[in-house]
Amino acid sequence: MSKIGLVTVLYKCDEVLPDFFKSISIQTHTDYILYLIDNSESEATDRMISRCLAEFPVTAHKHIKTGGNLGVAAGNNTGIKLSLADHCDHVLILNNDIEIEQPHMFSRLVSLADEKGEAMIVPKIYYYGEKKLWMAGGYMDKWRALGVHYGMNKEDGPAFNTARHCTYSPTCFMLVKKEVFEKTGIMDEKYFCYYDDTDFVLRATRLGYRIFYDPSLVLLHKVSSSVGTNSPFYVYYSNRNKIYFIRKNFRGFRRWFALGYTLLSRVAYWLGFDKVRKQKLIQGLKDGFRMQP
Repeated sequence: MSKIGLVTVLYKCDEVLPDFFKSISIQTHTDYILYLIDNSESEATDRMISRCLAEFPVTAHKHIKTGGNLGVAAGNNTGIKLSLADHCDHVLILNNDIEIEQPHMFSRLVSLADEKGEAMIVPKIYYYGEKKLWMAGGYMDKWRALGVHYGMNKEDGPAFNTARHCTYSPTCFMLVKKEVFEKTGIMDEKYFCYYDDTDFVLRATRLGYRIFYDPSLVLLHKVSSSVGTNSPFYVYYSNRNKIYFIRKNFRGFRRWFALGYTLLSRVAYWLGFDKVRKQKLIQGLKDGFRMQP
């Protein structure tokens, strides 16, 4: 039976932990280690973890206190390295703002990896609290330097119920064989957060790995529960990192097209932002050009 390293980064997320631990606790596949990479350690978080473990026991866990906010990329890397050192066959990178209702989720992932040879696997993901799709697989739009979700904000239907390979998915819940990290490397910590997973997925697919989307597996996602989708933090890092991502990964006309598209599309955002977000947007774009790929 394959061992899984479950890697999740904690950052001011105490309120979502009970559902998260419950989701792990109900799994029929129990050969795993849960790595809690804590970027916002506190006594309140310690108490919450203890409470969750008492109510929803897990097979094995390690609570790693990083001493500060290292960012999502470095946090995931900490867990990935620990997983590989502990001889895990697969790493499941997963957000803690998720809920799993299927007890066979882990066993199905392992079966697809071990018996079907799939190297990277993702489920169908709904917005939490509604049956509207957040992601049903995806593709990398290399002209816009954008990871696109199939089905996003749409009602579920037959078009999203076919298992297939795809070229993009976020890593909010992705099983990855250890060999992918051994050949692709780990996350680029310069991103801090946002686009670090897009960068990783692009590097892996360029090496020939494919992402398998299994619509029979279903996940509920409390999207951006920690920082929000339009916070000044998000505005800064998402724009800084997109510029860095383009400059790092694309060349020639494709790079200039993606940069031009990005800058032009930001005009509309800038017009709708308040003063603080306008400043964060401009600063993010500037810093993205200053970063060294």
